[in-house]
Amino acid sequence: MKCALIYDFDGTLAEGDCAQHGLMPALGITDIANFWVKVKQRAQQDDGDEILAYLGLLAEKANQLGSDELSEDNLKKHGKSIPLFPGVNTWFERINQYATANQIELHHYIISSGLDAMIRGTEIGHQFSQIYACKYHYSPNGKQVIWPAQAINYTTKTQFLFRINKGILNSWDNTEVNKFIELKERDIPFERMIYFGDGDTDIPSMKMVRYQGGFSLAVFDEQKWKEQRTQEKVEKLIAEERANYVVPANYQQGSQLEVTVRGLLQLFKRKQ
Repeated sequence: MKCALIYDFDGTLAEGDCAQHGLMPALGITDIANFWVKVKQRAQQDDGDEILAYLGLLAEKANQLGSDELSEDNLKKHGKSIPLFPGVNTWFERINQYATANQIELHHYIISSGLDAMIRGTEIGHQFSQIYACKYHYSPNGKQVIWPAQAINYTTKTQFLFRINKGILNSWDNTEVNKFIELKERDIPFERMIYFGDGDTDIPSMKMVRYQGGFSLAVFDEQKWKEQRTQEKVEKLIAEERANYVVPANYQQGSQLEVTVRGLLQLFKRKQ
């Protein structure tokens, strides 16, 4: 029985936005909050997409400095500095062992607005069947950014759920993702998916996975629980029926998150 665990990255597996760790300081971006204000202003100015504005402003900064910090090699190096939530570094081995012991073929996926190469540079980058995240197209020497090759925002995330559902492990083949496939012939049914997310950008994906019979987990940073914004975000996810469960972003052995996921895997097995 094949099942999928699908994760957002920033704020779900890792603390904060991945680019603020290593990359932004290397580009001389020290006022992170002001940078995001500029992203919103650029998107409004262009009547465009915030993720494209974000990728564009990073590229502008790098080009102004004559820097190759956005090259894939450097992004992977910066990825090593991203702090993961407690237990994430051992989570995949533990949950995979549990799945194998229960005759479950478990696959892990990332769908994120973060930078693909930075995610791949983390110590867990090799754990995923596929990472769907933002990418750049580069000059022939691989050092200078030419344009964003892929930008994933909160609504475009949902198309990648269908790619996972149909077993399409790329971002470019629109013919295959749009082709009709009988539900029983699809690679991983929605009913055997668990989506992990932390906030507004995950709402469409959470809702769709729930609507299609799977489960959504809203995770939150335990260190920020006392902040009103965090509590309001969780309250909203529950009130609007986006998430089946709300758990701390603690992936350690015996954590509430681990017990919840184990229980859902057992539920999938019973329904087989």
